[in-house]
Amino acid sequence: MIDVYTANTPNGIKVPIALEELGLPYRLVRIDLSANQQKQPEFLHINPNGRIPAIVDSDGPDGEPLNVFESGAILWYLGEKFHGLLPLDPRERVSAMEYCFFQVGGVGPMFGQAGWFMRQSSPIPLAVQRYQDESRRLTAVLEARLQVQPWLAGRSYSIADIMNYGWLRQLNYAGVDAANYPAVEDWLARISARPAVIRALAKLAN
Repeated sequence: MIDVYTANTPNGIKVPIALEELGLPYRLVRIDLSANQQKQPEFLHINPNGRIPAIVDSDGPDGEPLNVFESGAILWYLGEKFHGLLPLDPRERVSAMEYCFFQVGGVGPMFGQAGWFMRQSSPIPLAVQRYQDESRRLTAVLEARLQVQPWLAGRSYSIADIMNYGWLRQLNYAGVDAANYPAVEDWLARISARPAVIRALAKLAN
């Protein structure tokens, strides 16, 4: 059994989606971010960085429980262990890795900062402009990729799509107009229609 410590956020939805796609049993443990549960000793034992999501796999590599934190590491671990959501083609596998790190190092931080600065009571225009521009640039990179490939890794739906979906489904949070990125819009619609994604989002919403 896999325990998933998470919340209904752009990063928090990734692991339940992946587990639903893989058809694996899991227990959803909701973390109340407003109450700072992610900073409490019990959670810091699982993730010393004090961020969601994190998992505890009761059947780790040596048969003992294994804690895994950071969404990219979790999805890669699940894909490796359960032989799904990682392309078999070696070139596509590298592409999946590239777009996972693209999200970790670019999309997540830039979208997050854009949304945060936009919503301050005393906005800092230079900061808003900087992070919105970068969010638009990153979305344009994905647009170019999705104009020539159905999925970010190539022909295969993978953890790369799940990683980026969490943030891209809320483009307006970062001040990005989805209408300017038709291939991204189509990609988002196809992911949103997947039964596993629908199930995961419904569980997180309840």
